[in-house]
Amino acid sequence: MCIFCKIVKGEIPNQTILEDENFLAFNDINPTRKIHVLIIPKEHYDSFDVVPSNIMADMTTFIQKVAAKLDIKQSGYRLITNIGDHGGQEVHHLHFHLIGGEPVGRLVR
Repeated sequence: MCIFCKIVKGEIPNQTILEDENFLAFNDINPTRKIHVLIIPKEHYDSFDVVPSNIMADMTTFIQKVAAKLDIKQSGYRLITNIGDHGGQEVHHLHFHLIGGEPVGRLVR
């Protein structure tokens, strides 16, 4: 079972940002920015290439809700997914990185 499926089942704790019956958004354990959230479907899909289009449409709406909850629309953010080993995908469970804010470790003056 993949690590994200274990998180969905509650076997691994997480810092949940937003959740509904189909999707989960939680803080990345190794953030690259002040805001670094992972957004996953609760059902396992290996990657973007295999997820049904209706699930992807619902996931897009969920991602918009996460961005609204984090109140980062005006400051800007990145939404990234990696597909396949050569595309940088490390966990083979569809997920998006929502990344915003200052880099981790950077002093704000």
